[in-house]
Amino acid sequence: MGAKDWPKNLRFLTSAGGVLYRQGPQGPQVALILVQSKSGPVWTLPKGLVDEGESLPETALREAQEETGLKARLVEKIGEISYWYYMKEDNAKCKKTVHYYLMQHVGGSTREHDQEVQEARWFPLEEAIQVVGYKGDREILRKVQGMLHGQGA
Repeated sequence: MGAKDWPKNLRFLTSAGGVLYRQGPQGPQVALILVQSKSGPVWTLPKGLVDEGESLPETALREAQEETGLKARLVEKIGEISYWYYMKEDNAKCKKTVHYYLMQHVGGSTREHDQEVQEARWFPLEEAIQVVGYKGDREILRKVQGMLHGQGA
């Protein structure tokens, strides 16, 4: 793309999501979702755009429940990841910042996920780090590994 073709529009989007965890027989497990990407199905963490009037923690809990079918309680903020991408339909360059929270599972079922998600499933934390399709997700899960180790989970 030449300089004259560069998008004239810049967009800045804010999302929130999280890592839902529970204690499994062999250690912590985390919930991942399978979604369709441009390159095919990819395992990722639940997240979504912040609705008007909604706080980041409220968005994280809502999106996690909608996309995984699971209910959770907020434990603490993990961190944030920012990345750029191009929106062809709007000829816009977008910078998205996703705020991630650690959430403890309190109920629900992965069978209750919404229709934009192909599947929601529990993975051992170590395996989840290997199967997620995005570098940012791996970074967040590695942080969670240290956080849960510090909590004795």
